[in-house]
Amino acid sequence: MGEPGHGPEGWASAGGDVEQWAGRATTIRVIGTGAMGRGIAQLAAAGGLTVELADIRTRAVMEAAEYVGAMFDRLAAKGRMTAADAEAAKGRLRPVGEPLTPFQDCDLVVEAVREDMETKRELFRSLEKVCPEHTVLATNTSSLPVTAIAAALEDPSRVAGLHFFNPVPLMKLVEVIPGARTAEWIPDALADLVRRLGHTPVLAPDAPGFLVNHAGRGLVTEALQILSEGVAEPVDIDRIARDVLGLKMGPCELLDLTGMDVSHPVMESIWTGFYTEPRFRPSRIGRARLEAGLLGRKTGEGFYKYVDGEKQEPAEPGAPATDLRPVWFQEPQHRETLGMLLSEAGVDVEAGDEPSEEAVLLVDAATDMSVASQVGNGLPGERTLGIDGFFGFFDRITLTVQPALAPEAGRAALAALLATGRPVTVVRDAPVAVAPRLLASIVNVGCGIAEQRLASPADIDTAVRLGLGYPRGPLEWGDHVGAERVLEVLEQMHDATGDPRYRPSGWLTERVSLGLPLTETGTAPSDLLS
Repeated sequence: MGEPGHGPEGWASAGGDVEQWAGRATTIRVIGTGAMGRGIAQLAAAGGLTVELADIRTRAVMEAAEYVGAMFDRLAAKGRMTAADAEAAKGRLRPVGEPLTPFQDCDLVVEAVREDMETKRELFRSLEKVCPEHTVLATNTSSLPVTAIAAALEDPSRVAGLHFFNPVPLMKLVEVIPGARTAEWIPDALADLVRRLGHTPVLAPDAPGFLVNHAGRGLVTEALQILSEGVAEPVDIDRIARDVLGLKMGPCELLDLTGMDVSHPVMESIWTGFYTEPRFRPSRIGRARLEAGLLGRKTGEGFYKYVDGEKQEPAEPGAPATDLRPVWFQEPQHRETLGMLLSEAGVDVEAGDEPSEEAVLLVDAATDMSVASQVGNGLPGERTLGIDGFFGFFDRITLTVQPALAPEAGRAALAALLATGRPVTVVRDAPVAVAPRLLASIVNVGCGIAEQRLASPADIDTAVRLGLGYPRGPLEWGDHVGAERVLEVLEQMHDATGDPRYRPSGWLTERVSLGLPLTETGTAPSDLLS
């Protein structure tokens, strides 16, 4: 990871220990005063560091200082910090003007300039010539290789990635990214400094997408694949993601928020960066929307339309005007769960081993096989539908329609399910239901990161929880629902489609076969040699 023995000579000559750098660091220079630079400056000043603000636009420096100062005043007015602390934090802001303004006792430089390789390399080449020996040089890049940026320096060992997330004061995660030649002491020192500022560091690989953007491919790429197959509409996928998986935001509304002009190039760069790994394959839908200018909120239209910044979401489907018919469940466990809800709503639930001639049939569409395949095994296609029971039927019911279904039978089934008081989403038939597909992709991508030893299981889960806002990290989520069930979903999709995007990770298959948790690293060769 670096050059053993290289350290902050300024501290060492003063009799200090290089491991104490984070505790002794007092001054940081933030170069670039846009949204990210301002957020980093606010966090650092609030955390007790003197913050030198620098930008090639000198007026932008003063505007940033005023903005951050106003943020401290606002926090004090809301009671989130004392007036004395706000004044002290403002006093630690020091506008210095040009990025290369002479340095005195600066411990860390964080650049937050535009995301362009040559711009960053030229800046670091210049900084190397003027910064004190003990100054660590950090890039806030979200996508460019840290190793490639550092390669422009005579001494690349003093460069690392320090990737904050927007808005910096609220997003508690920071990715610490060592380059191939970063000095060994720097990642731990930066992580200690991040903790001192009240945020949570994770050690991320200098690989495409680092850790958070890499792990995030599991949700959005699978959602776009589901869209491209015509299985569900954007609003359907988002509602299932929110109500069934518990995500704060569905994948399509997330893409609208970040903007397809940002998200699709990231998808393409991660896919090509991992040499066209099928799990990361982008969708033609993303490229088409990018070229059409359907970028999301910023253009007023993406997967949704926006009026005065408000998302225009279609209403939930209402109960169709139709007579209720008896309902028959193929799976006894569904009769005991969803069947009880239907009975309480006044719907006739048949208990026999065979359905009557009037009943609509509800079969499991979660993982076993497509509804069409089950119809092919002898069920009456004109009145057979699927339900997704993978996560239960607590907050939303997913109803699956296959082509041979008679519309009147489908309407009767929809009316019956809506009588339970739960919202119902109607989707097309597929080998596996929407929610299990999304979850399995999230877990499988996380397992792939662990399998390649790009990050520890704990850091993977922490990064996803804090950086993406998921209710659980991918590995702990897989353990929660059962790793063997996740493996079943992937194998069913792989067998049904032949698509290598559903190839199960070796980390997943190995731990299922050994009965180990996905979150457990297990014994490694180094354990025998230590």
